[in-house]
Amino acid sequence: MSDSPSSAAATPQPLPNPADGAAALAADLEAAAVPHENPFRARVLAAIDRPLAGGFAATIGVLGALVLGSAVLSISTILVYIVLALFLALGLDPIVRMLERHNVKRGAGIGIVFGAFALLMTAFLVFVVPPVLAQIGQFFQAIPQALDEMPESEWFLALPAEWQVGLGTAIDQFAASLSEPSFLAAVGGGVLVVVAGIIGAISGGFIVVALTLYFLAALQAMKNALYSLAPARSRAKLSDMTERITASVGSALIGSVTLASLNAAAVFVLHIVIGLPFPALMAVVAFVITLIPLFGSVIFWILASVIALFSSPTQALIFFIAYLVYIQIESYVLSPRVMNKAISIPAALVLIAAMVGGALMGVLGVLVALPITASILLIINEVVVPKQDLKI
Repeated sequence: MSDSPSSAAATPQPLPNPADGAAALAADLEAAAVPHENPFRARVLAAIDRPLAGGFAATIGVLGALVLGSAVLSISTILVYIVLALFLALGLDPIVRMLERHNVKRGAGIGIVFGAFALLMTAFLVFVVPPVLAQIGQFFQAIPQALDEMPESEWFLALPAEWQVGLGTAIDQFAASLSEPSFLAAVGGGVLVVVAGIIGAISGGFIVVALTLYFLAALQAMKNALYSLAPARSRAKLSDMTERITASVGSALIGSVTLASLNAAAVFVLHIVIGLPFPALMAVVAFVITLIPLFGSVIFWILASVIALFSSPTQALIFFIAYLVYIQIESYVLSPRVMNKAISIPAALVLIAAMVGGALMGVLGVLVALPITASILLIINEVVVPKQDLKI
């Protein structure tokens, strides 16, 4: 009997092998379990496979960093001017705002503040600089005579014999070094450097004044531009922190200058009353040194007492006690009132910040170190710590 199409269609098909289905399922599970390759790892492996391209890219990166560093160093003076002007603007802004609260327009307030600042600078140049320069010359002229008279002074003769021998040898060596040509040449070169520095400071002062005027007038616009860079949900927090930081910076700068000025005035009065020499010079030195927060007064206390010892042990002792009393008044009465709006900083951080700022930027670095440290602490306390507290 011949086969028909119906009989061919009815031919049974082979059943699927269960082993093949299990193998396919295992392969699918294994593929799903394999994690996707890390893109960064893939790039690293590709760079290893192509060492020439990787080395070339690294060389280009190093050269770019060197060029950028050289460019920053070449404009370092301009950057210092900008930083100083910005901090001066932040320091003067609270005074301008106080005038605004008394119905004075901001432009008029800026004019009043800068007019007062110009009067103070004029008074300083007219009444302070000439006697300071004269007393600097008198100080250097008095050094040889003071060294010659020291072995005959009362306090020197009251020392033990071995101390007198050792101190006398040191004095003789120091006096001999003062008369050496190399020392005189170094002093002459130092004078030229100081003169050049004064000329550069005067020219830079005009630039700083112009930048400070601009920053003070556009300070709120600069803040608004900063706020616009943040997401809308974060602008309120950024605005609050920025206002607190700028207020703290302004308060710290004004407080530091005010305390240093009071310190200089106290030193000037003490030198006049006690009869110590070089009152104007020592007042300026006190102003500069006491810009160092917390420890500046102690440093000047020791330095000025040692210098006063060359005049008279009695006068030095009187100054030692009187200035110590002033330090206590400054610490417990003046400083809390003047620095009441500044952020409290641990004493160790104050010393570290002052040393780092002084090493990087001199007196300017010491002056801005405290506000910068206060700002960093505020950011850590308000941003970093709350984020870490949310992590469990």
